[in-house]
Amino acid sequence: MKENKAILLLLLASLIWGFTFAFQSQAADNIGPFMYNGIRMCIGFVVLLPLVVKILKGKDRQYIRSLFIHGSICGILIGAASMVQQIGIGYTTAGKAGFITSLYTLLVPILSLLVGKKVSRKIWLCVLGGLVGAFLLSINGEGGIGKGDIIIFFCAVLFALHIMYIDRYGKAFNGVDLSAFQFLTAGIICLLIGSFTETTTLDNIKNAIVPILYAGIGSCGIAYTLQVVGQKYVQPTKATLALSLESAWSVVGGAIILGETMTARELLGCLILFISVVIAQLPEKKRKA
Repeated sequence: MKENKAILLLLLASLIWGFTFAFQSQAADNIGPFMYNGIRMCIGFVVLLPLVVKILKGKDRQYIRSLFIHGSICGILIGAASMVQQIGIGYTTAGKAGFITSLYTLLVPILSLLVGKKVSRKIWLCVLGGLVGAFLLSINGEGGIGKGDIIIFFCAVLFALHIMYIDRYGKAFNGVDLSAFQFLTAGIICLLIGSFTETTTLDNIKNAIVPILYAGIGSCGIAYTLQVVGQKYVQPTKATLALSLESAWSVVGGAIILGETMTARELLGCLILFISVVIAQLPEKKRKA
């Protein structure tokens, strides 16, 4: 596959993920965060299952055992992040949630300090720009930060931890395998917690069926597959930049599906945050010895 076609696959994945925020906002009005995420992640697992069965053929027990362990840990992290994100979306807009969530790309290098990795001056400047953008995006008329935006920020922290864990332990596994097992783990945990903490009826599920199916089939199943396929033929930096458009698509999705609008200050915050995220992904020039 040529790189330009592969980039189109990544752009489509970012579009699907971006529009998911609008559907998540709709779901928040009809079903609790645990049950929503539990059902949609189990659907995502079912969508990926045919690929997993094919890939696992011929794998030894050690591979499957390690996949179960690390897939479960990834599932706990992504389940927690998705649950916190769903709660936050109930208090803010889909567009703002998409941009604030994208802060995870800036948080990863900062959190990497905890494991001894160095952070360049460029990244520190991008983090500063990201914080300024997030502040302009989140501050309300009374001079405070919106409750939902604070919750979404913690979601970005959890997504950053998820990315760091995959970076450290995920290279030993096929990407589809790891994704499927993490969806299964997260789905089961969310369903179990939701069954004790939320009151869910068939009417709740019926009213949220479109957001659930979109997130389960589209976001978890199709978009992830597009990412896995596309990244095989695209340079890492180009791939990251294409996928980072998810935040911009979240605003488009919020406007089209929910009729959301933004003030000039919020749009400026989006622009600063988006530029900071993009610059952070660009490769740095190696200094000559």
